Amino acid sequence: MNESAPYAALTPDLILNAVDSTGFRTDGRLLALNSYENRVYQVGIEDAKPIIAKFYRPARWTDEQILEEHAFTAELAEREIPAVPALRIGNSTLHAFEGYRFALYPRRGGRAPELDDPDTLEWLGRFIGRIHAVGAIAPFVHRPALDIASFGDEPRAYLLEGEWIPGELHDAYSSVIDQALAGVHDCFDRAGRVGTLRLHGDCHPGNVLWTDDGPHFVDFDDARMGPAMQDLWMLLSGDRAAMTRQLSDVLAGYEDFAELDRRELGLIEALRTLRMIHYSAWLARRWHDPAFPAAFPWFHTTKYWQDQILQLREQVAAMQEPALGPL
Repeated sequence: MNESAPYAALTPDLILNAVDSTGFRTDGRLLALNSYENRVYQVGIEDAKPIIAKFYRPARWTDEQILEEHAFTAELAEREIPAVPALRIGNSTLHAFEGYRFALYPRRGGRAPELDDPDTLEWLGRFIGRIHAVGAIAPFVHRPALDIASFGDEPRAYLLEGEWIPGELHDAYSSVIDQALAGVHDCFDRAGRVGTLRLHGDCHPGNVLWTDDGPHFVDFDDARMGPAMQDLWMLLSGDRAAMTRQLSDVLAGYEDFAELDRRELGLIEALRTLRMIHYSAWLARRWHDPAFPAAFPWFHTTKYWQDQILQLREQVAAMQEPALGPL
């Protein structure tokens, strides 16, 4: 496996042959879907609906961690919660072919949810509450936790020790990221010891597909242990008044099925800050993958880091404000 180009050998023929190796009969149709961490394709099947093939980034997750994610989504689906589980073929959901691990999924269509609609937000909150009710039953054993060390401290060190930040901005970025992480620690200290549970982990609107029957949730690849608020704050945007209204709508549905520790409201901006830091480090770590410079040409530019400095300064201020609360 070429570590600098981990998907170089993932040719169309290999993809089709991998799917064929599980017993499906592909018809040669192949459509690459929007995914960068992994590689995801819609694959045509003879005399049947297409399926989705997800090829995992080598060396990112262990087999046990991937299977734990699959077991979680299967547990949700068994309880009629609209998650999309991997297909079980030959008594396994994880398969291997010529050095690549992959899973197959049924194709599920849908559109982006309308987050300016209160009913949509309440509906989303209701289903996230159901996910969390199941997620709280037992912890993950193999998958990691979302914490300040892994989403803040370690990414900070990776960025500052590399050659990602333009020299003239290095000191300014170093200063503001330290201020931001101090603010994150303060938010967590004020919240106290909050509980953790199994999360979707990356519950942004792009991972929710909406149909006339409601939402279904896809891509649990970042599932991990963490505070419940991690799956809720990404539904909130705009100014404080807008986020207050949105939070009220989300919690109106969420708390039908799960109880939110209101101390976690003080983590919203801290979690947003950690995501910003982690995202920059993720881009840097993946820059050797040819897909990343093509998809994110603005990274590694002076403007990107200037914007990051500004946004982190805004987060420092936001974390000093009183915690957001519902109406």
